[in-house]
Amino acid sequence: MREATARTRSVFSSRWFPAAWRTARVRISILFGAGFLLFGLGLLAVSNVLVQRTTGATVYTAPPGRKPGPAAQPDSGSATFFQSGPTAAADREIQTQLGRLHTSDIHQFLIRSGITLAVAVLAAFVLGYLVAGRVLRPVRDIAAKAQAISAHNLHERLSLSGPADELKELGDTFDALLERLEHAFRAQRRFIANASHELRTPLTRQLTLAEIALGDPEPSIESLRAAHERVVAAVREQERIIEALLTLARGQAGTDRREPVDLASLAEHIAITAHPRHPGIDMRIDLEHAPVSGDPQLLERLIANLVDNAGRHNTADGWIELSAGVHDGRAVLSVGNSGPMIPTDSIPRLTEPFQRLDTDRTSTNSGGLGLGLSIVAAVAHAHDADLTIRPRADGGIAVEVSFPTLCR
Repeated sequence: MREATARTRSVFSSRWFPAAWRTARVRISILFGAGFLLFGLGLLAVSNVLVQRTTGATVYTAPPGRKPGPAAQPDSGSATFFQSGPTAAADREIQTQLGRLHTSDIHQFLIRSGITLAVAVLAAFVLGYLVAGRVLRPVRDIAAKAQAISAHNLHERLSLSGPADELKELGDTFDALLERLEHAFRAQRRFIANASHELRTPLTRQLTLAEIALGDPEPSIESLRAAHERVVAAVREQERIIEALLTLARGQAGTDRREPVDLASLAEHIAITAHPRHPGIDMRIDLEHAPVSGDPQLLERLIANLVDNAGRHNTADGWIELSAGVHDGRAVLSVGNSGPMIPTDSIPRLTEPFQRLDTDRTSTNSGGLGLGLSIVAAVAHAHDADLTIRPRADGGIAVEVSFPTLCR
């Protein structure tokens, strides 16, 4: 059936047929009519064979003294008559006339059956056309509404009504797709606005510092050096933003690079390098072998962002817990920290770009860009990992990333 549909689609896509005949409705109607025609031809052939075997007649000459009459032949379903006659020629003439009558009856049977079949096939085509139109009507509605939806009205939905059949499922799936697209477009616009603001801040600072230095009529070496140092600091901040944005984009794009990686080894290296950046914080480490398959650079950035985020949003005498291991067949990396209380309803915002819960957007007191956990979420998604963030009852958060373990 699938091959027949493909052949029909190929024939109707040729230049021999007008565009109005190349619709799915016409193809379904023709398939419906063709199937009925094949069935009718088969039925007609079987009927013809049965008629040939059951409607013949043979005439025999009755022997002298035997009364003429019908007699059954055991090997045939035809009627047999015994005919007494004076001559064999008369018998042959009667035999010929009966044969002609039999042939004429079969011919009339075939003509009438053919006409009936043609009318039935035409009726089947019309019925198939009507049924196909009724079935495909929701598809046309979906296509019309989909063409009317653009990036400016993604809030609109098909909202198909009717029984819970395949077409209703198709409409609901399309509505779910529109909802995801609307969310993605909204997030993209918000991301562009935030990224523009974040990049504009160091640029504005550089311009201001340069204008102040140029506005000094008698600049000293010390003032010029101080101005240049502040400009360099602004450039480095801008470089950090660009590097973080590139990492976020790379994580969101996924990764084709896969190689065996031990989360425990990466976490140990990150903990050693992060400890000097967070003096006074107690680093508690519990690392076991946790093999995964992934991009080592992205996984290293994921762990580094979690540790830096835990150290940056912490108390002066706080702590960080870093653990790795295999639990329930999955490689699990966990990072927890002490810190300020975080409302539960604010947790989803943590993975959104440029979101800072403790400072406003223009502040840099925390030293963060608001991209750390966004990058973590993107890298986790690229590695088919589950990211769980929950607030701690006594302050701070606990983050768990569960990876598919590498089979050993």
